[in-house]
Amino acid sequence: MKIAVIGAGIIGITTAYELACDGHEVTVLERRGAAAEETSFANAGILAPGYITPWAAPDMPAKVMQHLFSQHPLVKVGLPLTTRELSWMWRWYRACKQASYLKYRTRLQHLAFYSSERLHQITADMKLDYERSNGYLVLLRSEKDNQKIQPGLQVLQEAGVAFKEVTPLEARQIESALSGETPLFGAIYLAEDEVGNCRQFALLLKNEALRMGVNFAFNTTVTKITSSAGIVLELADDPQPRQFDAAVLCAGLDSTRLLDALHQPLPIAAIHGYSVTATLREPLNAPRSAVMDEHYQVTISRMGNRVRVAGSAEIGGVPDYKRRPALQTLYKVLSDWFPGAVNLSSGVQEWKGTRAMLPDGLPIFGASHVAGLWLNLGHGAHGWTLSAGSARALADLMRGRTPDLDVSDFGIGRLHT
Repeated sequence: MKIAVIGAGIIGITTAYELACDGHEVTVLERRGAAAEETSFANAGILAPGYITPWAAPDMPAKVMQHLFSQHPLVKVGLPLTTRELSWMWRWYRACKQASYLKYRTRLQHLAFYSSERLHQITADMKLDYERSNGYLVLLRSEKDNQKIQPGLQVLQEAGVAFKEVTPLEARQIESALSGETPLFGAIYLAEDEVGNCRQFALLLKNEALRMGVNFAFNTTVTKITSSAGIVLELADDPQPRQFDAAVLCAGLDSTRLLDALHQPLPIAAIHGYSVTATLREPLNAPRSAVMDEHYQVTISRMGNRVRVAGSAEIGGVPDYKRRPALQTLYKVLSDWFPGAVNLSSGVQEWKGTRAMLPDGLPIFGASHVAGLWLNLGHGAHGWTLSAGSARALADLMRGRTPDLDVSDFGIGRLHT
């Protein structure tokens, strides 16, 4: 088939690659000037499939309320809130039920493990060389942090995820640069998890897709989608519509604009996240791989000769406005654990990314209600973790083949049940 993929982030590129593997003629349309310039640009890069859970957890509403006025809130509700965001928050609150959470957590973890296997296979087959390292250390500052994490450890055990509870001494043997000045109660070590540079991977895979015949059209904005003898796409600054047999919408939050015009709205909202990336000043004072501060929900990752600190979740507010308190939390956690590791006097990249999320915390991939239009979006903060698996499953569905995992809860139908 002749297929258009709308969006060239990590989801769009993996989708294009998988469709090309199946022999389709693929064109990727991207409004930006290059691939992976939005959500995939400077994310945390953590690949921890066993640690992934839906945002719609039963205790999340209480956590949001608890941190509303905190100096370092885990979740921030910004103003102004749009009608779409208010509606999303109400649907999210209603989705925070124990039964659906347990079901969707299992589905999400199955997808994450499947995706991890596919990602490793692609990396090996294509011989992709990008910044990556193994090991993920979850730091617990106090007994309270340890108690809070115990239910999650039970989930990891039930899922067969390899982990080890380690002492402060053992944690500092794993990550020898951890500051001895910051109190550490203990840690959880996931040796099989990893960190990788999502944007580097996306750009390398884009080059492989090009060699396979995929066409990339950058600075190209899709203004309208019409279902007529396939799919017709109207483009900005181009009077000639483009005809395809099918199209896959992988445009993140921008997908809402196109779906609204089709009278097929989806309850998608932007959950903003922050990161700070700085060059190493002293490698011996930097992390070897990736750590997460469980108390602040902030990750610190080694990216080659740089360190990236990422965290915060913010709904509402002004998308392009970076809140200083959110960034200050990242700097605080970095200073607590790896003081002197990076050069903060110059070349520091402060980034705010928009992550498109559905109220129940699961992505959607599969057919839409519009003939010829397929969806692969709504991965939230887990796009890098879920990208390869959701792309492969979608390609199977488009080919009329049964995917290698149960995808029944990832279709659009679950939103209407």
